[in-house]
Amino acid sequence: MKQSPMLICIPDISGFTQFMSETDSDLSSKIIPALLNKIIYSNEIGLKVSEIEGDAVLFYKAGKLPPLKILVNQCIYFYKEFYKQLHILKVTHDNNEDSHKIPKTLGLKIILHYGHEIDTVQIGKHIKLMGEDVIIAHKLLKNKVPKDEYLLISENLLRQYDMNELDNNLYWGDLKKGENVYEHLGEINYTYIDLEPLLHLNT
Repeated sequence: MKQSPMLICIPDISGFTQFMSETDSDLSSKIIPALLNKIIYSNEIGLKVSEIEGDAVLFYKAGKLPPLKILVNQCIYFYKEFYKQLHILKVTHDNNEDSHKIPKTLGLKIILHYGHEIDTVQIGKHIKLMGEDVIIAHKLLKNKVPKDEYLLISENLLRQYDMNELDNNLYWGDLKKGENVYEHLGEINYTYIDLEPLLHLNT
């Protein structure tokens, strides 16, 4: 096992369980893989894929962090491309009576976290991430954010940046703070941005 500081990024499809339970299985088996593929191919900053987790992609990046603005814009790009694909899929599968549920039910939330010591294990052609910070990143998917679609940035990641980088172009006017207490981990603080209004903005 090799330990290194690492950025973790998890785009997670919200509404996944509802969509799978309420939608024709033939349709859902086409929609979810297409959306996950769109997320993977929208990666423009060299993130690596560790795992595809059913309704989410676990990206990671070791070494130097990208500038905060570039990282945030990548996440917004994930979100916008995801929505483009939602509407393409609705049109493509318009003959299916459940097609209207595609943009109505599904959405995207994104978790960003940074760990100082994350173990990497080679399993076949894939890198498995292990360690407390990987657990924290996944735990942050369960939070008290009162939105279905958002970008959540852990306090530990924000600490790695000079906060003077923040400007109006980073959409921090609507930045909100939150925290959750998790068993065995304690209180984890984070900030989040509501993504839905950004669909109509240029980045």
